[in-house]
Amino acid sequence: MSGASGVVIGADGLARCPWGLEAETLADYRVYHDTEWGRPVHGDDALFERISLEAFQSGLSWLTILRRREGFRAGFAGFSIEKVAAFTEEDAERLLADPGIIRNRAKIAATLANARAAAELAPGELDALVWSHAPDPATRPAPRSSADVPAVTPESTALAKALKKRGFRFVGPTTAYALMQACGLVNDHLAGCHVRTG
Repeated sequence: MSGASGVVIGADGLARCPWGLEAETLADYRVYHDTEWGRPVHGDDALFERISLEAFQSGLSWLTILRRREGFRAGFAGFSIEKVAAFTEEDAERLLADPGIIRNRAKIAATLANARAAAELAPGELDALVWSHAPDPATRPAPRSSADVPAVTPESTALAKALKKRGFRFVGPTTAYALMQACGLVNDHLAGCHVRTG
């Protein structure tokens, strides 16, 4: 998703952020770019899913996660906080053997710990906590190129700190900012991108 260029025109004539460029091998990116990324996500379970997927993405391509998302949803009980918080060591071992997900012991353990941390919060509290870190859109002009998109912001640093304070793991400032982008707390579609202007 990096690069210094501005929007690109796809084969369908639509302007997109460079990482959302239509290409046969990147069709998953295009659909995600056009229909999900940067659109507001609310709900504790929905945000828990995004926190979990962003943690699994750490050090990997987002495309790898996108192509395994249904496997993740199956393995982690649809990312129901209540259900995942009740997972046992046997569930952790089952997940380590599941070819439908990224089989990383530390990330699986973090996801289970994060579910338990989220379960300690009141209903709606995770949503409120995450969204309380959304910056004022009026203070954020549309980025003109990928080089204008930060990897970390003061808000993402504060969000990571707030989540860690509540027991969440694998949620550093960079991961928190990716979460903010994915869930629409910030709109980092480039100026001229059809998603931003549509």
